[in-house]
Amino acid sequence: MDDIVITGYGIKGPGISDKNSFLHVLENGICTQSIYNIDNQPDSSIVAGLIDDHFQEINGEDYKRYPRSVRMAIAAAVDASAMAKLNYFQPQRIAVIMGTSAGAILEIEQYSMNFFDLRKTPIQGVSYADTHTLSGSVAEAIGSCGPAYTLTTGCTASLDAVSIGKLLLENGIVDACIVGGTDAPLGQWTINGFKKLRILSKETSIEQAGVPFSTEHRGFVLSEGAGVIVLERKQTAIDRNQQIYGKIERVVSRNEAQKLLRSDVTGKHMLSVFQETLGNTVPTYINSQALGIETNDQIERFIHNETFGLEVPITSIKGMIGHSFGAMGAMQIISSLLSMEYGFIPPTIKTKGIGFEELPIVYETRYQTVESVCITNHGSSGNNACLLMTHI
Repeated sequence: MDDIVITGYGIKGPGISDKNSFLHVLENGICTQSIYNIDNQPDSSIVAGLIDDHFQEINGEDYKRYPRSVRMAIAAAVDASAMAKLNYFQPQRIAVIMGTSAGAILEIEQYSMNFFDLRKTPIQGVSYADTHTLSGSVAEAIGSCGPAYTLTTGCTASLDAVSIGKLLLENGIVDACIVGGTDAPLGQWTINGFKKLRILSKETSIEQAGVPFSTEHRGFVLSEGAGVIVLERKQTAIDRNQQIYGKIERVVSRNEAQKLLRSDVTGKHMLSVFQETLGNTVPTYINSQALGIETNDQIERFIHNETFGLEVPITSIKGMIGHSFGAMGAMQIISSLLSMEYGFIPPTIKTKGIGFEELPIVYETRYQTVESVCITNHGSSGNNACLLMTHI
């Protein structure tokens, strides 16, 4: 069975518009978060990861009626397609598999009252409730008419998309896959919902909000973002002389089977997924889910200590860019690709590791050869997912 490799990618995030800007953020440990002032709610500012661009026009095409999360995904997918020279493939042999958590929640909030009056109902309203607008729109933008699927598996959606794309390629159903995730969740529904659960950071100081690996801080930083990668078989990439950025070794994703708003606090489910993903591989480092939520970060410590102890470094990029739900796995993949290409482990910023002193956390950029990275994701919908990627 041929290896499945990555031959292109695109990213849109807070302070990040392309490969070079993301590399600059990661290598220098730059926090790109800012203060977000919520409309019509005085004294309710939060720290968030905001993207300045509205992406209403992409490659000369007008996308202003599309949901914001879809526009971001299209912009990232166009970049990924260009990098991978995706026009090499027949359109019907290209699959699109995109993940999201919040979908078009911003537009649903904005226009919700209008739907009670037919005259005010926006013509594109149906597409807001149809989450598959995401993958269908990406397919149209890149000229694909192969299989198209939209996953709504929460924060693991990107890794789940990679898993399905890998299966399609291994079984010869398609020749290339656009996979990834996108989320634009900075609306009242999401913000107040996670405040109600007491897991969104209430800090108004950027340096004190969303601190990974710390028992002195509580809550994560909500962020916008989109990450898209192109998968294909290794031999195809070699035959067409296309640069290969990384190889997908394994992806494992499972659900905890918990009741609504519950999660496995023991970490046993995540440990099983983590160890099955790794197999006998000892990765160069772990690109961790840790984001400032007490349970998640403690589980990250548990699975690391049970598997490696001090042997393998661990880092989290969430202190730089926040947490972008269904896009996060793809963004972690792209950060790991840059890490492997340029030879460094990005730092975990903001934290001093209080309460996590035994973990081999990387606090400063560490320059070294990176041969493999394991990425971890947890989802509030009960999914746990891990991906192992290697350098070629």
